[in-house]
Amino acid sequence: MPLFQYKAIDASGKFISGSLDAGNINDLELRLEKMDMDLVTYKQKEPGNDLFGRNKIGRRDLINFAFYLEQLTRAGVPILEGLADLRDGEENPTFRDIVTGLIEAIEGGNSFSQALALYPRIFDEVFVSLIRVGERTGRMSDVLVDITTTLKWQDELLAKARKIVMYPAVIGSLVFSVIMFMMIFIVPDIMDAIVGLGGEIPIETRALMATSHFLVNYWYVVLAAPFVTFFTTKYFYNTSSKARFRLDGLMLKLFLIGPVSEKIKISRFTRYFSLMFASGITVLDAINLSKAVVGNAVLEDGIERAWQQISEGSSISEAFKNIGIFPPLVVRMLRVGESSGQMDKSLNNVSYFFDRDINDSIDKLEPVLQTTLMATIGVVVLWLALSVLGPIYDTISTIDF
Repeated sequence: MPLFQYKAIDASGKFISGSLDAGNINDLELRLEKMDMDLVTYKQKEPGNDLFGRNKIGRRDLINFAFYLEQLTRAGVPILEGLADLRDGEENPTFRDIVTGLIEAIEGGNSFSQALALYPRIFDEVFVSLIRVGERTGRMSDVLVDITTTLKWQDELLAKARKIVMYPAVIGSLVFSVIMFMMIFIVPDIMDAIVGLGGEIPIETRALMATSHFLVNYWYVVLAAPFVTFFTTKYFYNTSSKARFRLDGLMLKLFLIGPVSEKIKISRFTRYFSLMFASGITVLDAINLSKAVVGNAVLEDGIERAWQQISEGSSISEAFKNIGIFPPLVVRMLRVGESSGQMDKSLNNVSYFFDRDINDSIDKLEPVLQTTLMATIGVVVLWLALSVLGPIYDTISTIDF
């Protein structure tokens, strides 16, 4: 179905811009009329041409979506009316259009979960499956509470990760820019002056001269290399399953960051597994669906092998022990859950433990990264000082006053 970018006017006379899927212009006008808006201008929009992510739907939008629906359904408001209220109060034009599409799909005879499945880029398979369970069991508000809690947990982790990375990234970028400027515009003149003094040039000064000469002549290579590396790696990651497997394995082994990343992914898996198991989804289906939220090919492969063993008759704890990926704590709690018949509570305990461990690891990681950055800057400054002042001192010391 084509995507149209439109400008419309609402009942209060306010101009509103957005994008909407529609079969043709007449269909677009009808959809906007249902939203109490009159079409002013439009143009067909190619998918993905919004390069700057304007009106992008993020996790915060999904959190608000699940939270408000939970409040409305708990108060006894039907899903269709709740979606209509959300549509009228939504500020993000793109998400408002999606909510409108959900309303139309439900009015056309689809269930809520079927309507959500029409937008797989926004509502993933796990989200849709949990909503489907809520429809079948009549526990829609409880399922929405669990979804909201899980999305908030993910958002908090991302916020902490951004906070840790932001300081080293900003300081590192500034220091790199200053060093590049010095190497290209200042160091060459200083080196010419040092060479003019005569005398033996020490090895650290020769290294600085070589580095400066390379940057003067090939500065564009240095600036382009990170971007080329990033996009090349991204291309192979998206197109080659072998490259993705190797890169994901490497990510789990990175110094300091790898162990924290692995704990986050395992915690995410156990959290969703527990959530779906408690909602009434079978063990095999819960494992299969939870695998999608891990986001790491190595862990996904391990979960797939565990799923295969369970389907062939192995116990859950034995299967996860055999794959050798998950920590002993996870295997132990799975065994406790099997013996007690309270798998969801055991998995919640695992998630709770990992959440605390992740928070502690992140809190410890921040000063380590900052100290490493300061030490690196100190080494570079020391190198510059020795390279420049060393030959000058040697020359001055030979002068007979």
